[in-house]
Amino acid sequence: MPLFFLRCATVLAAVTSAACASASPLTASRDADLDATLSAIVRDTGVPSVSVARIEDGRIVAVGVAGEGAAGQPATRATRYNVASLTKPVAAEVVLRLASEGRFSLDDRMADAWVDPDIAGDPRHARLTPRFALAHQTGLPNWRGPSGLAFIADPGGAPGYSGEGYEYVAHYVQALTGARLDQQAQRLAFGPLGLRAIAFTATGTDAVDIASSKREGHWHAPVFRARPSAADDLLTTAEDYARFVVSVMEGEGISPSLLAERQRVQADRRGEICAGIPADLCPDRAGFTLGWELFDFGGTLYYLHTGMDEDAFALAYWVPSTRSGTVILTNSREGYRAVLPVLDAIGADATFVEMLRAQASR
Repeated sequence: MPLFFLRCATVLAAVTSAACASASPLTASRDADLDATLSAIVRDTGVPSVSVARIEDGRIVAVGVAGEGAAGQPATRATRYNVASLTKPVAAEVVLRLASEGRFSLDDRMADAWVDPDIAGDPRHARLTPRFALAHQTGLPNWRGPSGLAFIADPGGAPGYSGEGYEYVAHYVQALTGARLDQQAQRLAFGPLGLRAIAFTATGTDAVDIASSKREGHWHAPVFRARPSAADDLLTTAEDYARFVVSVMEGEGISPSLLAERQRVQADRRGEICAGIPADLCPDRAGFTLGWELFDFGGTLYYLHTGMDEDAFALAYWVPSTRSGTVILTNSREGYRAVLPVLDAIGADATFVEMLRAQASR
């Protein structure tokens, strides 16, 4: 999903000031400090649990968790969360690392290897590329409807957030390489990084340590997939996702030319993002890049992605110039309530956080 404050502004603004009042600044990069801060945030916001990993100078300096991962069961650092659309940056990273191996270019026609049968009769399918998929410019809807997949806009035009675009490029990867995108993720990222708690699917004995969700006061069984999606429902801990973010931040496995491409806004959304906020909080550039939203404040780049489903809210952002970032996972759609309090407590990246606060209050 795109910048979440555009959807959640009213409720988030209502709870921010109360929650921030009890969240004391972190004075040391220690897990216990973060645990105590998160306990206060959970209490004040009513979010069932929050798990956070903080990155500074290219390393994870604190991992904290508070609240319940299931009814009567405390969440732990080993608790895995459904991170919804935070799946997309992982899928995008796999595509970029495959492109860096020379398997294809971002501007290759995906139709040469894969065409979804639903759009085979529409000549616009020939214009689809991996670049358009990663930057939400396929012209496809977020999810296909009961009658199947169909274009809602021309490829390469104005951005339109699309999970189907990510599923499309995953089919392309499998058709071209003979391996599913999740298998390529294991080869290119999860295995080399030693990420054991992150997975696209969960079956049998793998379906353990997954947070249940709480909605309207009632607990619900964990949501996970038996078949992988490139756009949704990745399972992970905050620490494993932060280790992934560190790898992304370091540019591991990505060619210099593609790293340069990721520093460029591929699909401009500055007008939408800046509407209704003070001009001094408006980034110089803003929009979708390859797998992330990109915000440029005077040459300092901030990369952000969020995820929200009925059972989860998650956020990750990182700053290449300071090699810092934060991962926030929750087991509730209402988890966005905890985001600004957490970022205030960490006390970093004030310019970026103030833009998010402005988005929340407009």
